[in-house]
Amino acid sequence: MNAVTVTETRTLVALDIDGTLVDDGRIPSGTVDALDLARAAGHQIVLATGRSLVGLLPIATRLGLVDGWAVCSNGALTVRLERSAPSGYDVVEGRTFDPALVIHRALDVAPGVRVAVEEIGWGWKTSQPFEPGELNGQQKLVTMDDLTARPATRIVLAAPGIRRYTDALHATGVTVTAMGPDWADIAGPGVNKAVALDGVRQHLRVPPERTVAVGDGVNDLPMLAWARRSVAMGHAPAIVRSAADETTGTIADGGVLPVLASLVPAVDSSLSPLAAQIATAETSAPGPVVLRVWHGAGTELSRCEAWSLQDGRWARHAPIPSGVGTTMRAIETAALEAGLPYPRGEEGRRRAQWRSATGHGPAGFELPLNGV
Repeated sequence: MNAVTVTETRTLVALDIDGTLVDDGRIPSGTVDALDLARAAGHQIVLATGRSLVGLLPIATRLGLVDGWAVCSNGALTVRLERSAPSGYDVVEGRTFDPALVIHRALDVAPGVRVAVEEIGWGWKTSQPFEPGELNGQQKLVTMDDLTARPATRIVLAAPGIRRYTDALHATGVTVTAMGPDWADIAGPGVNKAVALDGVRQHLRVPPERTVAVGDGVNDLPMLAWARRSVAMGHAPAIVRSAADETTGTIADGGVLPVLASLVPAVDSSLSPLAAQIATAETSAPGPVVLRVWHGAGTELSRCEAWSLQDGRWARHAPIPSGVGTTMRAIETAALEAGLPYPRGEEGRRRAQWRSATGHGPAGFELPLNGV
């Protein structure tokens, strides 16, 4: 991965999905707005989930996280979510292993075990059918030889009492995460969410002390140990809560919301989402701010970002998520609502004075804020 320039205030916020951001398919009220404000403050939101890629993508879209980083399959896969990419993502790293030894060991200790091998971006190859909802994506029944023929990112072993055989499975060299008494997730040696997240952290040049993680499951334990600030959801098992620095509310209480709120400056709660994000970006930036926008095929904006002057040059500070799909006039209105003046023409022509912005992707326009 090539390194990128970021603002000094940026924090990497690693968030589990199920039980943290999503409650049985439902996203608690206020979650998307809170994520948008955290992003507008310059923080890097990284989804870190046990879900496979095909299970992550629709949730990421619902959360508004269509551009950014994600870790899935308990750290076996690191992806860059990219709105412009043909599939909506690019695989940055897949951590694979030979599944044959652990599958044969599972068949020895639990002869009726159901086996599923992840197929990235599509679903699973399986030895027996799994119930709807047990696995993300499609399923294809194959022979055991097919399941063991190629390196895998992740496999699932499902059998009554499979957790009792964790040590025997682990002895084959793999990483075993028992997700219940009858279910085990298998990844390569040393693979977990923390390993993948640290690779993202290094790419983004975020210092270790500026890391936050929130989760609720035993597969989140390595991630919680990795983060400088770790937060367990209120409904998490005792072992997870005891491993974290803090415990927040349950998923039903929207427990992730106060954690996200603690990372952003206070803004007027009466502001519209767009105005609140602009105010947050301007307040959190390390220097003077301009708003940069780019158009799509029509008059609506395809990108809206806050750029800040740092060490004598302009650098991207944060996205303004609610600016996408709006217009330049809407940006002007929201900036005034947030109390952030911008240059305007003489009396009789009081339109905003946008400037051309080139040199970073397609040509766009920028609006200086607060007398820049």
